[in-house]
Amino acid sequence: MIADAETLPKLSLDDIREARRLIGDRVLTTPVQQLSGPAVEAAFAPGTRVFLKLELFQRTGSFKPRGALLNVLALSESERTRGICAISAGNHAIATAYAARCLGTNAKVVMTTSANPFRIAQCRLYGAEVELVPDVHAGFRRVREIQETESRAFIHPYEGLRVSLGTGTLGAEFMEQLPDLDAVVVPIGGGGLASGVSTAVKLMRPECEVFGVEPFGADSMYRSFATGKPAAIDEVATIADSLGAPFATPMSFALCRAHIDELVRVSDQELVAAMRFLLEHARLAVEPASAASTAALLGPLRDRLAGRRVGLVVSGANIDTATFLRFVGS
Repeated sequence: MIADAETLPKLSLDDIREARRLIGDRVLTTPVQQLSGPAVEAAFAPGTRVFLKLELFQRTGSFKPRGALLNVLALSESERTRGICAISAGNHAIATAYAARCLGTNAKVVMTTSANPFRIAQCRLYGAEVELVPDVHAGFRRVREIQETESRAFIHPYEGLRVSLGTGTLGAEFMEQLPDLDAVVVPIGGGGLASGVSTAVKLMRPECEVFGVEPFGADSMYRSFATGKPAAIDEVATIADSLGAPFATPMSFALCRAHIDELVRVSDQELVAAMRFLLEHARLAVEPASAASTAALLGPLRDRLAGRRVGLVVSGANIDTATFLRFVGS
C-alpha cells in the first residue's frame, strides 16, 4: 500500500481487521440502536428503518482514537520519546492525548480559542499540553512549527493511511452488526472518518450506498468533489466545529471520491433540529457534528432513502452542558 497523492490507496478488509487487532481493547466495539416509535415514523419517509452506530460511546467520546492509536503505534521508540503533536477543534486532540497516555509518550496539542472548554479540559486531564491559537489556519501553521522545532511526530487529524484504516474498523463493525443495510450516512470534516467507513462498507457490501454530509459553512469536501481535486475554504462558519476542516487532503479525498456515492450539505439550523431529535427520540445528547447524519436523513436524504434500511454514524458527544443547552434551547 502506498500514500502517493496521485494513486488510490489499496485498503483491504484484511488490512482493516489487522488494524482492529492492533488497537485491541484500547477502543470499544460500540453498539447499534434502532430508532422507533410513532414520532420517528412520522419524521422519516414511510417504511424507512433507521439504525444509529453509537460511536459517541467510544473511549474519549468520539471515533478519533481509532486512527490516533494506529499512528502512535507505528512510531519508533525514539519518536515516542520525543513526543507527538496535533491540531484539532477538540475530538482529535483528546484522542491524541489519550493515545499518548496509553502508549507511553507525551502530547502537545494545538486548539483554537473558540474550542469547547470541555474539550480543552479533557485534553489536559489526559496529560496533554494545550496551546491555543486564533483560528484553524493558524493552528495548522503552529503545529508544523512545533513539529519542526521540537522534533515531535505530527498526528494528522484526518489524512493518512492509518487514519483511514482506523476509521475503517468502525465501518467494518457497523457492517458486521447490520450486514443488510441499504445505505450508510456519515459526517465529513476533513474526510478521515468518511474515507475509512466508506471503504469498509464498499468492501463488505458493494451495493450499500454511502452518503457523506457536511455543513454549508465547512464544505471543503463538497467543493473538492465539484472541482475534482482537494479544495480549501477561506473560513469555517458552522456550529459543527468538529467538521470544520479548512481544506481537503489527497488521500482522504481520493478514498472518499472512490467510495462515497453522493455528498449532501445541511445548515446549522438543521443540525440543531437533529440534536433535539436525537435527545427526544434516542435519549442522546450529541455535539452538532454528530447530528449531521441524522440531519441529512431528516432533510436532503429523506425522500431519497424512503423505505430503506439506513445506518447513521453518530460520531461523538464532546460538548459541555451549557453549550448543548444553548443550542437545543435556541
